Amino acid sequence: MHRFGCRYAFAEMVDAAALVHGRKTRRFLDRSDLDEWLGVQFVGSDVSTLIEATKIVNDVALDVIDFNLGCPAAKVAKKCGGAELCGRSDEAIRSFEAIVTHSRFPVSAKMRILNDSDVQPTIDFCQQLVNAGAQTITIHGRIKEKVYSGPVFFDILSAVREAVDIPIVANGGISDFATYNEMRSKTGCDSVMVARGAMGNPWLFKAIHEQKKYIPPTPVEVAEELERHLFEMIDYYGETLALKIGRKVILDYLRGRGYGGAMKARVSNLCTSNDLVYFVDDLKKGPASSYWTWLEKNPQDARRMLNI
Repeated sequence: MHRFGCRYAFAEMVDAAALVHGRKTRRFLDRSDLDEWLGVQFVGSDVSTLIEATKIVNDVALDVIDFNLGCPAAKVAKKCGGAELCGRSDEAIRSFEAIVTHSRFPVSAKMRILNDSDVQPTIDFCQQLVNAGAQTITIHGRIKEKVYSGPVFFDILSAVREAVDIPIVANGGISDFATYNEMRSKTGCDSVMVARGAMGNPWLFKAIHEQKKYIPPTPVEVAEELERHLFEMIDYYGETLALKIGRKVILDYLRGRGYGGAMKARVSNLCTSNDLVYFVDDLKKGPASSYWTWLEKNPQDARRMLNI
């Protein structure tokens, strides 16, 4: 992502309890030489655990601690974390204050709007976060029940930005430079967080920077980027684990780019580096011809490729 123009990045979301009780999770805090700026994001609800996790992170070279109050996933909700905790404002603020009190880094929060028909609950909660020491708040413009579907409520994000005295980062539904521009213009926020739209598509950052001058990647460029990504995972995790957890990464690169079911089915059988090399060679041949026909009717698709 950095190589394509991402300015600020967060490590994988860290379960505070897993960080405190398991050493493997501490690898989530690893930082590469490319990370000029890197934040870590906690999820959790137990105050004492969050304090211990903060103390662990204080010994790591990071730039910010972010507290997740927006994740709608069931596995997070059942532990009363993420968006579920955000619905219990007193507990959420207590947890946030505990992190602020014990952190040597600035602390921010990531949340969702609390009501899509009334802006006041979101403003009130954001003001509580500000009073508790938040330096920045990132807000996903959908309620937790909508997860990642439906419209993003730009008007609520704009109203929050006007109501609080710290930077508000707008988030939700960014898939190309058009949706990025819409978010910026309709919310007035200076910063936008890109999330799911960049999965398998680091070119999104290049598109945002270059706007109408942007030239999408060719199938060969997509295949080569996927190959680089997976081989760097192999260097870090080892071949067996990298190819296991890398299956989802590969499917992210293929999604929306015209590769059929047979190609996608092969992903689950990639077990060695040689398997990966052969797979990438086939990707370079490009998708089915029907994709290019479809693309003629959808020339601005966010994940489009260039046919050369």
